[in-house]
Amino acid sequence: MTELPKGWEHATLADVCQINPRVDKKTFEPDDIVAFVPMPAVEAETGRIDVSETRTFNEVKQGYTPFMKGDVLFAKITPCMENGKMAIVPEMVSKHGFGSTEFHVLRPLDGIASEYIYHAVSNLGFRYHAEHNMTGAVGQKRVPAPVLEDHSIGVPPTNEQRRIVERIEVMFDEIDHGVENLKKARATLGLYRQSLLKSAFEGHLTADWRARNADKLETPETLLARIQKERDTRYKSALDAWQDALTNWRENGEEGKKPPKPKVPEALAIPDGKPDAFYILPKGWSWVPLEWLLTAERRPMTTGPFGTMLKKQEHQKTGVPVLGIENIGSGRFLPGNKIFVTTDKAVELSSFEAKCGDLVISRSGTVGEICEVPESYDGALISTNLLLVRPNHGVISSAFFVNLFQGSSAVRKQIKELCKGSSREFLNQSILRAMKYPLCSTEEQAEITRILDEHLSAADALEAEIDAGLTRAEALRQSILKQAFSGKLVPQDPKDEPAATLLARIRAEKGTKPKKRKAANA
Repeated sequence: MTELPKGWEHATLADVCQINPRVDKKTFEPDDIVAFVPMPAVEAETGRIDVSETRTFNEVKQGYTPFMKGDVLFAKITPCMENGKMAIVPEMVSKHGFGSTEFHVLRPLDGIASEYIYHAVSNLGFRYHAEHNMTGAVGQKRVPAPVLEDHSIGVPPTNEQRRIVERIEVMFDEIDHGVENLKKARATLGLYRQSLLKSAFEGHLTADWRARNADKLETPETLLARIQKERDTRYKSALDAWQDALTNWRENGEEGKKPPKPKVPEALAIPDGKPDAFYILPKGWSWVPLEWLLTAERRPMTTGPFGTMLKKQEHQKTGVPVLGIENIGSGRFLPGNKIFVTTDKAVELSSFEAKCGDLVISRSGTVGEICEVPESYDGALISTNLLLVRPNHGVISSAFFVNLFQGSSAVRKQIKELCKGSSREFLNQSILRAMKYPLCSTEEQAEITRILDEHLSAADALEAEIDAGLTRAEALRQSILKQAFSGKLVPQDPKDEPAATLLARIRAEKGTKPKKRKAANA
């Protein structure tokens, strides 16, 4: 049993609180106005609660949880409990309020501070204990009332409870102030990133560099001619290969399927002006279709295989990795895989193979997330939730494409607009081909990428420091609570009425006898 300071006692929550007390519904009239608290009215982690909503008693008399001012509401269902949806009921428009059936109610008995009980059941230690004692089906798990009733805490004298709560509130206010500043700094970083990317893809970021290097940059007209020449050369090679294959097919008595003739590539042209509602680009930049940016290979863009092509029973624990949405994170490739296939299956699905430098884009979920495939994942397959894009690296670098795709306001706006019309956002090849992309010379792309890498890396490092600060703040909260419930946060006062006397009085009022206690675990 945990040793407690002099004047403290061990007790269960059922010893010091009424758990889910009932209300005499005969005292209400059907038209009585009462406060109503749905689950969203209780904020996670903060203890804030909104009791402004009202209903008539007739609307809540069946199927809702009653409570009073000073009660502690405890969300019992996942994930609300784990998220910390607990609060003390404040003054309401009515003596009794009603709320979600997914609340447990703890009503502290005379001499027990509501705030002390709130901190006892809202701290991470107790929530962890409650989480591991939930019952029910996955997604509908709940904390049974006995988990609360049987939970043992250290009970200090009433006056010391008040001193503990006051000290907690003072220290938490200081932490909250620091956390608020950290969150503001993180929000400012987000705005900084947006501003930096906006400047980059409107051409402002490299305006001075462009002026200094104007005579060295490839014009859109020269770039178009180069792309067209590459496409024509590849088409001629494909046509020659087809002629050879056709000759062999005829010499073999036209056995098997006739080789398909390669399609003549469409002629490219520089778009006139700017797309509607887009910004005007600086000289040397152009709004271009996706065709300009893709390699001239036969399948420069691929959608992942449908479920019938890769069945669940073909999933392996090792082998050739299959990339999924989980591998894309804010423009970065995230290693690790849930699905693998055999080498034979990978050969069968070779048309869905990703190469180093390819881009993978999420089609569903968080639509439009993008990253570059690293060398270590060369030869991996893509899943059905991904699009694979193979850029022409002589026209656009993979790094520039990633930044452009996730950072250009025009690109994001097009994705949002073109994904409309379905029950959920879903990206496909047609949408990507219908979009226009701001493009500059490869030299300017390299300069933009260099500047973005430098500044965004610094922002990432600062954000990591902020997140570490937030983690330390939460750890400090838990340390304060641990000290509070072990009697080390404030000094004891020998003049205080001992908790043993308090608990004896509570038992006398309840007409119960003391039970054998377990060790305090608050």
